[in-house]
Amino acid sequence: MKTGWLVEWLGQREDEMAALLAELVAVPTENPPGKNYQVCAELLESRLRRVGLDCERLEAGEPKESSGDVPVCLLGGYGRGKHVLYFHGHYDVVPAQSKEQFQPLRKDHFLFGRGSCDMKGGIVAMLYAILALKESGVELDGRIALTLVPNEETGGEGGSAWLAAQGRVGSEGIGMLLAEPTSGVVWNANRGAISMRVRVLGKAAHVGLQHRGENAFERMIQVVERLQQLKHKVERQTTKLNIGADQARHSILMLGGQSGGGTNFNVVPEECWFTIDRRINPEENLAEEKSKLIAVLQNSQSEGIPLDWEILQEGQSSACREDEHLGEALARSVRAVTGEGPRFEMCPGLLEIRFYAAQGIPAYAYGPGLLSVAHGPNEYVDLRKMIGCAAIYALAAFELLQP
Repeated sequence: MKTGWLVEWLGQREDEMAALLAELVAVPTENPPGKNYQVCAELLESRLRRVGLDCERLEAGEPKESSGDVPVCLLGGYGRGKHVLYFHGHYDVVPAQSKEQFQPLRKDHFLFGRGSCDMKGGIVAMLYAILALKESGVELDGRIALTLVPNEETGGEGGSAWLAAQGRVGSEGIGMLLAEPTSGVVWNANRGAISMRVRVLGKAAHVGLQHRGENAFERMIQVVERLQQLKHKVERQTTKLNIGADQARHSILMLGGQSGGGTNFNVVPEECWFTIDRRINPEENLAEEKSKLIAVLQNSQSEGIPLDWEILQEGQSSACREDEHLGEALARSVRAVTGEGPRFEMCPGLLEIRFYAAQGIPAYAYGPGLLSVAHGPNEYVDLRKMIGCAAIYALAAFELLQP
């Protein structure tokens, strides 16, 4: 397949790709709580069918929160044959800092708006990679399965985790590409995650009668101090995988990403809460690390501190070799389009490559956009990078599925 023709064909469709991306950005699929999934899924399904691709729509039970939509997964396809290469993307986005982020703005080769980078731009790149292959008329010995899901930003429930439980992830798979914003590197591994909310209880009383109350805030401090002791041990652990700066090699236990409690400055707080976010390197065991966290909380209970907790998200770490057939094809495709071979690294966060790696399927993330602007107030994607990624996906798919 000619790289020059591919890049030229895609380059001529920059405005077309930007217009579709703007339509997607304008649908505020904020998660949590999981809004406007039906609208976004209908837009994507309509576009897939319009360009002649297969599309199956699956509704995954009930919404996670009362204000959210029923999660909708879309399974698109192109080609025929036993072997399947998965193109995977999520259409939910983190909550915006302002409503204006859902008013897409294009400036020259840049499109601004929530989700442009993470990762609706990647979805558009994957769709146009398939269209380029379709337009070229090349024969594929297999098919590309375009899998579009919600709820990635909250751990995959009702999205990829639901599909995996239904046996709809990875069937006949020989590889998977994920369009996350990777800042020019390839992610071939990811950290696992355990995210929790802990609630500490007390008894309310007026400040003048505080002796009649039980201060939930002061109790919470005791729990946090115990968790800090675990944090010091956890964060001495490191990974041997490539991961940007050396300080990022350390395992993570973050306390208090969110916290709250109390009703007023002059009332003894009867309830206080905080979050725990534990990120686990592939060398560590998820079940063991989870049990260490819970042991601290249970010990606090046994010492008379009333508390409870809930799991917000839980996901396994994963890793696959650079020298798998897809990894090498992806690296060659990146070099053909950009002129430079990519570096393989571990993603510092949780990735949906884990659902495929768990089945022994080589899975990699590579996409347009910078991780540093994802989730931020000025999120954007460079449309030229989006075009380049579409060409890279098409070249890698052709190499992997050529007769």
